[in-house]
Amino acid sequence: MKLAVFDFDSTLMDGETLEFLAREFNLQEQIAAITKRAMNGEIDFFESLIERVALLKGLEQSKVEYICKNLPMMNGAKEIITELNNAGFKTVCFSGGFKTATTPARHFLGLDADFANILHFKNGKMTGLVGGEMMFSSSKGEMLVTLQNLLGVSPENTVAVGDGANDLSMFKHAGTRVSFCGKEVLKNAANIVITEKDLTLAIQPILQMNGVC
Repeated sequence: MKLAVFDFDSTLMDGETLEFLAREFNLQEQIAAITKRAMNGEIDFFESLIERVALLKGLEQSKVEYICKNLPMMNGAKEIITELNNAGFKTVCFSGGFKTATTPARHFLGLDADFANILHFKNGKMTGLVGGEMMFSSSKGEMLVTLQNLLGVSPENTVAVGDGANDLSMFKHAGTRVSFCGKEVLKNAANIVITEKDLTLAIQPILQMNGVC
């Protein structure tokens, strides 16, 4: 068995979920600045997540769900998941974002599973609080090791695809490491580097590195 794990924001999805939500409060520039620093590894991911979600306190749950169900998928996202599924890979999404976004995407793209954080709502509005399984910079790597142990998949048979510093932890446990339009810190750790926003460009390099074609 082979395993392929994808980041969500700016990898499977074309953009950052929090920035789409921030448009409702005209806070997209402020949140984008925090996101950029976190993805470059300049500030702690956990602290940046808490800070960004807190800024959206009061946003209506119905708006959050509508926005998350209509996020734009990255060019080639459907194709790469289909190709890897057909090649016998288990395909999974790890996101420092939110289940409200990754679960609809899982159904649309045909992923086997999605792991993400959960926004807290009360009385139909965001409370500004968040919790879950992907809160820290080390979370993706820890979850990847858990999946590898459960599925009996070796690091050599694992593919990790991402764009930011919080994807480094899963790169440590993957034989195939794809930087997709990634920050410099991730490019330096990758053995496949894609610089165009088209996930189909990663299909053949991944299959070749894994001896599938």
